[in-house]
Amino acid sequence: MSPEILSSQEATIIMYEQLPLLVDSHAHLDGEKFANDLDETVERATANGISHILTIGCDLKSSAKSIAVAEKYENIFAAVGVHPHDATEIDTDSLAQLRSMLTHPKVVALGEIGLDYYRDRSPRDIQRNAFRQQIRLARDVGKPIIVHDRDAHEDVIQTLIKENAAATGGVLHCFSGDLKMAQQCLDLGFYLSFTGTITYPKNAEIREIIKAIPIDKMLVETDCPYLSPQKFRGKRNEPAYVRYTAEKLADVKGLTIEDVARITSRNCYDLFGFGSVDQNSKIAYQIRDSLYLNITNRCTNSCIFCAKFSDFVVKGHELKLDHEPSATEVKQVIGDPTRYAEIVFCGYGEPLLRLDLIKEVSLWLKDQGVPVRINTDGQANLVHGRNILPELVGLIDSISISLNAPDAEHYHHLCRSTYGAQQSYQAVKDFIQQADQYIPDVLATAVTYPGVDVAACEQVAKDLGVEFRAREYNEVG
Repeated sequence: MSPEILSSQEATIIMYEQLPLLVDSHAHLDGEKFANDLDETVERATANGISHILTIGCDLKSSAKSIAVAEKYENIFAAVGVHPHDATEIDTDSLAQLRSMLTHPKVVALGEIGLDYYRDRSPRDIQRNAFRQQIRLARDVGKPIIVHDRDAHEDVIQTLIKENAAATGGVLHCFSGDLKMAQQCLDLGFYLSFTGTITYPKNAEIREIIKAIPIDKMLVETDCPYLSPQKFRGKRNEPAYVRYTAEKLADVKGLTIEDVARITSRNCYDLFGFGSVDQNSKIAYQIRDSLYLNITNRCTNSCIFCAKFSDFVVKGHELKLDHEPSATEVKQVIGDPTRYAEIVFCGYGEPLLRLDLIKEVSLWLKDQGVPVRINTDGQANLVHGRNILPELVGLIDSISISLNAPDAEHYHHLCRSTYGAQQSYQAVKDFIQQADQYIPDVLATAVTYPGVDVAACEQVAKDLGVEFRAREYNEVG
């Protein structure tokens, strides 16, 4: 659990030692509710591990004020735009003013913009026109957009599609749609952001959506001074409270608060360009209480669902290697292995291509009583020209082997092995069946990529005599 919100004085000493750094990706610090204590609010945020804040404009006046706030504080950035409530403000002159504001070095996005059919403070046709005009402006200047959507799900999606908003990208802030809409947003390359409302006891539906989508496309926000988390309902929200949203997100996703902080902060960096990227986890990276080892980016497969063909980021970790580490390097970055529940050879490549390194490092780990797992594509015997499984006896406690298809034809379509369809798929099945003789815990897996017959894959695993698990598409680890 996260600590209680601390005053700036209470937290000064411990903040960077104990609190994982978070970003509040959507705040409204320009308004009257922060007029009398903005300095103290920002100090509390920093003291509670909030590394950066994005303050959002809703009309020309608040956009200008948001820029002024960002100019005052080094760790605050701004977005400018016209909210659907003020859509009547959009005309040639206001668009020109927004264009000028978007050139400011601390302005990183255009928003918040969108549609609000709940309050209807502006006529809907005017809202839609303002939304379209601002998307076009964002595309023209190359800035992502921050989208407000309330009871206007279908029109929001259709507008994003028709205006090619995917070209500039952005985020659906305070996401309130259903799972279908969430997937549509992800298909457009958009992020989804969540507020303190996910902590409300009766808001189970949004938590189910969070379970179903990859955290690699999520942000956390306060939308302060609105939408305080459950602990502070009825009180003014502020950036320090984004930690409660992140904590709930961690709980729902089965991750640690450190995982959520790292991933969502990296997502903000990728979308908005502020913050920094941790380059220290290329070889060894932690997810939950397991430490994963990234020892090669080479692979015998070129799976169509593999994310490394677009980027090398996994759960906020940058895994593109500049060289393949030696066993000595791997041991050094592991440090004390007894801190972890298990060590996993996984990464962004096929680990068993480096069999000798695995054997050396695993022997060292087993001497210290640490469980070792391998995630593999199951083609190691083809690679090495022999049955390598006997060499892993006593070194590997569990092995997860990617089956991914019920037959050779589908396997080759999905995994595109260098060994061809028949040879590679048969090798994977043989490896699965043989592994059970040498390794205590053997698991066959299949990724739930569209078109994969998971039930048929499970039957193949059953016929081979091993346990089976479906791995959610975009899941790592």
